Amino acid sequence: MPSPALSPAPPPILELRDVRTHFPISSGFLFKRHVGTVKAVDGVTLSVARGEVLGLVGESGCGKSTLARTILQLVPTTGGTVVLSGQNLTTSNTADILTARRDLQMVFQDPYASLNPRMTVFDTLAEPLLVHGVCSPADINTRVATLMRTVGLAPRFMQKYPHEFSGGQRQRIAIARALALEPKVIIADEPVSALDVSIQAQILNLLAQLVRKMNLSLVFIAHDLSVVKHISDRIAVMYLGKIVELGRAADVIERPRHPYTRALVSAIPTPDPDIERTRQRIVLPGDPPSPINPPSGCSFHPRCPYAREICKATVPPLAPFETDRDVACLRTEEISDL
Repeated sequence: MPSPALSPAPPPILELRDVRTHFPISSGFLFKRHVGTVKAVDGVTLSVARGEVLGLVGESGCGKSTLARTILQLVPTTGGTVVLSGQNLTTSNTADILTARRDLQMVFQDPYASLNPRMTVFDTLAEPLLVHGVCSPADINTRVATLMRTVGLAPRFMQKYPHEFSGGQRQRIAIARALALEPKVIIADEPVSALDVSIQAQILNLLAQLVRKMNLSLVFIAHDLSVVKHISDRIAVMYLGKIVELGRAADVIERPRHPYTRALVSAIPTPDPDIERTRQRIVLPGDPPSPINPPSGCSFHPRCPYAREICKATVPPLAPFETDRDVACLRTEEISDL
């Protein structure tokens, strides 16, 4: 008897295809002229499944936050497409994008800067509910109280202002605001980098619980792999506007394939002092190149210890290397056993 055919995998909830976000540089006061282009995001292709946590890591300035804002269409794309639940956001009009944002929300890095200091917690959480008509004014108190309990805050604080809370509590308010419309995808842009270590763990645990409880998809952006590895299903490593490695979190952390990922993983501290003393960290020479004038060929070759002449002339594509692993390196096969 023939075995039953496997059912096709469900389509991703969020898909990016060759997304590019470039910013023109102009010179002159009266007569503007184009003198250059900042290639903040330069050809990113990613997908996020329903209920998946995708970690996005890289050095400061590599384009992570710009990519997050591009997904939300807060920054217009220069090229490529952003597709949310089958809807192409890059070709949608303003009204359709505003409607789509019910399913796509963001948690910013600095909770104090992202919250209106003149609005109480109640007003902050009630505003999206009323604007989108999610619930009636008669039910708004109950809905706000439920949101506060969901993120671990007592409803009795709903009439307080942001400055009356700690940093961790303010980030909980920001997460509650993102959850208010019951989105399908949340983008968290370094949501714990401004918090103390003990508070970071609380926020990470809260996000992990919400993902499981609400079947959320989460794009978690950070520059610290030690933070990302605890919450992510997959990790995408970004360098100078491009994805250089993509794979399952455990594989990327335990067996990094791209030279840049190897350097990032080597910087993760080990709790065992004996191992930490003997561990060798990979220190990359120089600074990341400017996105205004990126290097030819592989953008990482000026800092790569394995670079050869071919790396200076050829742009490596993000290609499958092994099961569930994509790497953008021309010498992956040669250096994988080193």
